[in-house]
Amino acid sequence: MRLIVSICCGLLLPALASAQALPGTKLLDTKDDLAKVMVDGIHRYLDKQTELAAKERAKYWKADFSSQVAFDKSVQPNRARFRKMIGVIGERLPIAMEKVSTVEHPSLVAQTKHYKIYAVRWPVLPGVFGEGLLLEPTGKPKACAVAIPDADLTPEQLVGVAPGVPKDSQFARRLAEDGYRVIVPTLISRADTYSGVPRIRMTNQPHREFVYRMAYELGRHVIGYEVQKVLSAVDWLAKEKTHPDIEVWGYGEGGLVALYSAAIDPRIKKTHVSGYVNNRNQLHREPIYRNVFGLLKEFGDAELLMLAGAPNNSRTVNVEYSKEPAITGPPAAAKGRNGGAAPGMLNFTEPKDTFAEFERFRKLTSFAGRSATVLEATPFTDLFDPPIDADSQQRWKSRLERVTEPKELRLGFDPQVRQKRQFDEAVQFTQNQLGPAVVKRQASFWSKLNTSSVDALQKSQEPLRASFHEDIIGKLPEAKVPMNPRTRLMYETPKYKAYEVVLDLNEDVICHGILLVPNGIKDGEKRPVVVCQHGLEGRPTDVCNPKIKTQYYNSFGTQLVERGFVVFAPQNPYIFQNHFRQTVRKANPLGLSLYSFIVAQHERILDWLETLSYVDATRIAYYGLSYGGKVAMRIPSIVTRYCLSICSGDFNEWIWKNINLEWQGSYMFTGEYEMYEFDLGNTFNYAEMAALVAPRPFMVERGHSDGVGLDEYVAFEFAKVRRFYAQAGIGDRTEIEWFVGGHVINGQRTFAFLHRHLNWPAPK
Repeated sequence: MRLIVSICCGLLLPALASAQALPGTKLLDTKDDLAKVMVDGIHRYLDKQTELAAKERAKYWKADFSSQVAFDKSVQPNRARFRKMIGVIGERLPIAMEKVSTVEHPSLVAQTKHYKIYAVRWPVLPGVFGEGLLLEPTGKPKACAVAIPDADLTPEQLVGVAPGVPKDSQFARRLAEDGYRVIVPTLISRADTYSGVPRIRMTNQPHREFVYRMAYELGRHVIGYEVQKVLSAVDWLAKEKTHPDIEVWGYGEGGLVALYSAAIDPRIKKTHVSGYVNNRNQLHREPIYRNVFGLLKEFGDAELLMLAGAPNNSRTVNVEYSKEPAITGPPAAAKGRNGGAAPGMLNFTEPKDTFAEFERFRKLTSFAGRSATVLEATPFTDLFDPPIDADSQQRWKSRLERVTEPKELRLGFDPQVRQKRQFDEAVQFTQNQLGPAVVKRQASFWSKLNTSSVDALQKSQEPLRASFHEDIIGKLPEAKVPMNPRTRLMYETPKYKAYEVVLDLNEDVICHGILLVPNGIKDGEKRPVVVCQHGLEGRPTDVCNPKIKTQYYNSFGTQLVERGFVVFAPQNPYIFQNHFRQTVRKANPLGLSLYSFIVAQHERILDWLETLSYVDATRIAYYGLSYGGKVAMRIPSIVTRYCLSICSGDFNEWIWKNINLEWQGSYMFTGEYEMYEFDLGNTFNYAEMAALVAPRPFMVERGHSDGVGLDEYVAFEFAKVRRFYAQAGIGDRTEIEWFVGGHVINGQRTFAFLHRHLNWPAPK
C-alpha cells in the first residue's frame, strides 16, 4: 500500500540556524534531498558493480578445453547453476509428439513436394505442453532443428503459411527445404490480451511478464518454461540412437531461448542466434521477463556461447546481428485495464555490441563459430549461405530449385486460440506450485530447526539465516569506509531533541535518518532504542512529526520518545517510484535485491547507535509499518542485533499475496513489480522469517480492515509462528494484536509489548 505524508520541511527545521551537531560527529551541512542522494547512490553503486562483474566472472569457471568430455565435466557446475537461475528444475515428462487436429482443422497444415507441415504438441511438465508445427521432410532428414520465432511471431509466419515475415527470413521453411526435420514452438507473446482475471482486474502486463511474476517467486521462469519446451522437443528429435545432428535456430526472444537451451544441453550440436546477442550490462533496460537473478555474476552472452560450443569443433555457434524486435515498452493500458507493467525496451543493440560480445566469446575459447551482420529485421538471410568457394554456386542453384510456397490447409485457423492455451497452461502450472512449495519449505527449513533448547535453536538457525541472506536477499560486501557521521539539530521540544543523521555505507551509498533523544538522560544511563520505520514513498518525518499525528503512522516515533525511548527513524530507499524500482532491476542480475542495501544500512546504523553513550546495545528494537513491515520481516531475521521485531500493516501469507489470482489485493495486479524475490516461495514465507527472529520477541499488528491482506490468511500464517514459539518453549514472546481499523499504527498492545520486552516502565 502506498503511504505518502506531505509535511512542510520548514516546519521541522527551526533549529537549523543554530547549526548544532551531536557531540562526536561532524556538522551535516547540505540542502540536498538526502533520500534522492541515497537512491542515486545505489544506482551508481550497481552500475559500477555491473561493470566489475564481467571482469570477475573467471573465478566461477574452471573450464577444461582438452576434449569435449573434459569440457562438459568441467562446466557441469556452471550449467547446474544456470539451470537453477532460469528455473529449469524438475523432471520433464516422457516425450510423445502428438498431432493436433479437430473436426474443423486437420493436423496437416500444408504440404509441398519436399516436406509436410503438421500441427503438433508435446508434453513437457504436468499440464504444460509445447505446441507448434512439425516440418517433416519427404526423405530421410539430413539434420534436425528447433526453429524458434520471436515471441510476437507465430510458427505459421516462420514457415510461410501466414504473412508477416519476409521470405528470406522464414528460416523454418528454408531449413525444411534443405532437408531438415524442423519443430517450430510457440512462444508466449508480449501482448496483454489475457493478462489478468476479467472478474477481478485486467492489466497491461505483457503475457510474458504476467507469467514471469508468479513464476519468479517460485523459482521458476517464463524463460525456463520455454527452454524446457525446446529441450523436450530435443528429447523427441534424439529418440533414435542414430539421429542426425540437432540444431537450434532463434530470432529475438527465440534467440534468447535458443542460446539458453544450447548452453544447457550438449546434445545440440549447432546454435544459430539472431537479433539477440549483446553485452548484457544493460539488462535492467530490457523487459522484466528477461530478468534472471544472479545471471551477470557468472554469465554474459559470451559465456553462454561458450557453453553452447565445444572443443575440437564438435559443436558450433553462429551469431548474427539483425535488428531485434522494436519494443518501446509494455502495451499502453487500454480502457478497462490497470497500468503498472514494468518498463522495459528492446531495439537498442548496435552491430558493434553484438560483434564485441562475439569477439569476447572467441577470446574465451577457440571454439568454432561465425558471426554476421544484417542491418534489417531479416534474421538468417546470410547465415544460410556458405562462404564463397568452388561448390557454393552449385549449392545456391540447388537451393533455388527447392524454394517452396506452402499453403495453409486449415480454413479459419486462429493462432490466438493456441496462444491462450500456452498462456493458461503456464499460469495454471505455476499456481499449482503453491502447494508443493509448502512441502519444500518443510524439508528445507522447518525440519532443520532444533527446538530442544534455546541454544540448540540458535545453532540450527545459523545456516538457514546465512542462506536467507546470501541466496535470497543477496549480501553486500562488508563496509570498508569509515562511518563518518554527520548530524544537525532539526528541532527540540521540552521532552526531546531531534537530530538529522547521515552515515557513509560505502563510497556511493549513504544511510540517513532522524535520531530522537529524550531529555533528562542521566550520566551513565543506558536507554532502550526503537527503530521506527516508514512505508512506501515515506520519509523519516512521517514517523516523528512533533506538530501533528501523521496519517497512517500517528507519529509513533514521537509518541515513543515521549515515553522515554531513544528513537531512530531511518530513511529506507523505497521512494521515488520506478526510480527506486529500477535499482532492483540492476541488483537482481548481480544476485542482490533492494533488501541487500537495507540490511547493510541497518547494520551500519546499529554500529553507530552502539557508539552513543546513552544507548543500550542489547535493547534495540525494530517496529515498521507497511513496506517498513516487510523490512520488519526480513532485516531482523538476518540482523540479530535487533532484540525484537514488530511487523505492522504487512504480515501475510506472503507467497500467496504475491502470486494468487483470486484476490484483488494480489501484487499480480499492481505496478509494484519489484516485490518478486526469486525462489522465495520454496524457501522462506513469513512464518519462516519469523522463526529466524526467534528466540527474540516477535509481534504482528493487524487492523481488520487493512487492505494489504485478509484476516483469514494473516491468521493462517501467524498460527505457524505461534505454534513454533510455543513448541520452542517461548510462547510468551510472540503475539498478534487485532484491532478495528485499517492500515495504521494502532500503538496499543505494541507499545505495551515494547515496554515489557525492552524492560522500560510504561507511563502511568
